[in-house]
Amino acid sequence: MATFTGMILPMHLSKLYRILLTSLLLTFSSHSFSTPANTRGEALYEQNCAICHGTEGTGGMGAQLSSQTFLQSASNQYLKQTIRLGRPGRIMPSFYWMPESDIDAIIAFIGQWRETPARNWPDSRIKGDAIAGKQLFARYCASCHGEHASGGHGTGMHFSRPTNVPVTAPALNNQGLLNAMPDHMMRHMIVQKRVNSIMPSAEQLGLNTQQVNNIVSYIRSFQQNDLKRQPLYDEEPASLIVESPYSYEETINNIKRSITGSNFIHIRDQALTEGFNVEQIKGNRQTIIYFCNFNFLYDALKIDPRVGMFLPCRITVTEDNGSVQMMSINPKHLSQLFNNNELDESCDKMYEVYTNILEDASL
Repeated sequence: MATFTGMILPMHLSKLYRILLTSLLLTFSSHSFSTPANTRGEALYEQNCAICHGTEGTGGMGAQLSSQTFLQSASNQYLKQTIRLGRPGRIMPSFYWMPESDIDAIIAFIGQWRETPARNWPDSRIKGDAIAGKQLFARYCASCHGEHASGGHGTGMHFSRPTNVPVTAPALNNQGLLNAMPDHMMRHMIVQKRVNSIMPSAEQLGLNTQQVNNIVSYIRSFQQNDLKRQPLYDEEPASLIVESPYSYEETINNIKRSITGSNFIHIRDQALTEGFNVEQIKGNRQTIIYFCNFNFLYDALKIDPRVGMFLPCRITVTEDNGSVQMMSINPKHLSQLFNNNELDESCDKMYEVYTNILEDASL
């Protein structure tokens, strides 16, 4: 039986993997890193937020953070809670690990886009009739936000939403949103007239103040206890690493045979250092083996396009002075990073594929 471990790579391999990961992230980034950040907040925003929200906050996968309609509603406390809690099951991850000072710096950078001071919403609950609100929600809101306020279908990428819709309607029953947004902010977002948005205002829908309060109370009824996401990284290593009892060439052939036997297609092989000006160390070799099942790939991308950063599937074979190892990403670890509950089943299936291939190749 093969043993799957996470480990610290030798220095030369560690550097190569950092280079490779950086190139992958840059490939899927929608902004340029050529202009140095002027502030710490801007640097943190570029590193953690811009890939989804755009360098200038104009959106993409994520919301348009520089929109004045959004900024007139979003308090700094709401932004902080949103960064901290994320949106479980949606594309916005939880940055529960981020230091408070870093979150404050990012919020300060976003604040530079405000044309008016940030609001401070009271924490008090709005009095309304949730039962009446449910009927109003079904009539005026459910066509976009879902029958049970579970949001529009898809993650927000054009791959998973109609191209004429600027954003996927948010899941209003999402515990991250409900634990970040106070009632008074929610009411304001329903009442306000929006610019460049398909969402009509309460006035356009013919809703009076009490009816809006009823809808807010209905949405609030979905809230559960405060959402707290605990770090899980220690339970799942970032990589799967298996020692091979075979030679370097035999190990590569074993993996290819196992890939085919697992109903995947072998795509190509690539030296880990290909395209990089890295001096090859004598006695050390590294080969990346790419493979794919296109039906699985398509289904996973429909759930969350971010998995494209780690597709097609790949296993790396390394030789270090005669010692041969096979290594891959750990899909179960990735499921924690993605913060998307719907993706967990796909990650579990992919974990099984990787472990079976690695075990079969080392028998």
